[in-house]
Amino acid sequence: MDADCATRFRHPALPMETEIVSQSDPTDHALAAIASILDQPEPHREPEKSEVEQTPTVPALVEAEGYSKVGPGPMASIRFKWTVRREDNGDYYVDETIGDGSHPIVSGPMSGDAAIRLVDDRESDARQRFEQLKSEMTGRGAAMNLVRKDDGEM
Repeated sequence: MDADCATRFRHPALPMETEIVSQSDPTDHALAAIASILDQPEPHREPEKSEVEQTPTVPALVEAEGYSKVGPGPMASIRFKWTVRREDNGDYYVDETIGDGSHPIVSGPMSGDAAIRLVDDRESDARQRFEQLKSEMTGRGAAMNLVRKDDGEM
């Protein structure tokens, strides 16, 4: 290729020493998207606490009957809810519902402490899955926006 015809320019998302030889190179957009993802700073995270710091000095007594938690999500109609109930014989059950009008999925019988642990574990798992999904969607959206900004097409 003639030196006069090969115009060189640098993409802002790539390191200084990297030059793009041609605008029509199909890997330019992919490389730019990867570079923008890798260049994002890590989110600020609190330092992990030791197990001694995490356990309260005085355990809080929580009444199992009526104990309830709601999972994360943008719409109440698809949000999980876990509620502990006590039967007349002293056994505890956890009712798991999705939205307001669904029939519960029942877990039990179990002790009151086990019912509270089950509710806390299910809510924690749901929150982690929700945050992971949200993070994946945000990352993909940012990469897609970068590609759109580069050439205006998708």
